[in-house]
Amino acid sequence: MLTLVRSRVRTAALALSAVVALAVGATATTATTGAAAAPAPAPAAAKQGPTSVAYVEVNNNSMLNVGKYTLAGGGGNVFDVAVIFAANINYDTGTKTAYLHFNENVQRVLDNAATQIRPLQQKGIKVLLSVLGNHQGAGFANFPSQQAASAFAKQLSDAVATYGLDGIDFDDEYAQYGTNGTGQPNASSFVHLMTALRANMPNKIISLYNIGPAASRLSYGGVDVSSKFDYAWNPYYGSWQVPGIALPNSKLSPAAVEIGRTSQTTTADLARRTVSEAYGVFLTYNLDGANRSADVSAFTRQLYGSDAVYTP
Repeated sequence: MLTLVRSRVRTAALALSAVVALAVGATATTATTGAAAAPAPAPAAAKQGPTSVAYVEVNNNSMLNVGKYTLAGGGGNVFDVAVIFAANINYDTGTKTAYLHFNENVQRVLDNAATQIRPLQQKGIKVLLSVLGNHQGAGFANFPSQQAASAFAKQLSDAVATYGLDGIDFDDEYAQYGTNGTGQPNASSFVHLMTALRANMPNKIISLYNIGPAASRLSYGGVDVSSKFDYAWNPYYGSWQVPGIALPNSKLSPAAVEIGRTSQTTTADLARRTVSEAYGVFLTYNLDGANRSADVSAFTRQLYGSDAVYTP
């Protein structure tokens, strides 16, 4: 039986210091000063098989690590999606509103998009911003009104436009619902948030780290937002768990591995099962700056029939 592993480093979630944030009312100003849209990527070498995703803890590691792995057979990118981990949903106790917050490390990546994000996009790798709770009571599932949910959706879409990103990833952990007098999760919030966000960015990626109250509240008032997600994945590293969301297998990752901690044997088994059961996504977490070609090859051999090559 596989061991459930969730050892995500949460210093991003614990960063409560005042850093640059996209707050309600300030978002529009920020958006006017941001980077241009991401340049068209250079044609990548053809690769057949599932979409590979890499979360990067930017408090400790560089996003550029994602672009250092290619396939020995054909030279294509190992990773198709890179996720900046993580921005936060914070709570302003004065205005009683949620706002998008970047700790200094996330802000540094975004401010240096030309050297930290564009090189990945130019290789054809999509770059998403993950958003996580921050122990302040604000979460995706407790907006007090549809208007409040829509306001936060605008902050998210403005951040994507400002920094030339490819989408947003939702991770409903560590919100501590009820803190600072905030409400408990309700049925409507995440539906309103997703509806507004998808309307704001119809052609961008929205993914779901399938955990927390929001993940189980995808339908309200006759509206089901499941189909508005591009991907959903299992949040428990070293395990197999099909996300309980109405998406085709091609958009789901039941497998989840932590690079360097999930054994190569387990990683290979999960990748083999991904292929045999025709799922279209393979999730990895915590890619660091070491040469992890052995760990990465454990899944690329099964997914793509090729070893992975690391180029510093």
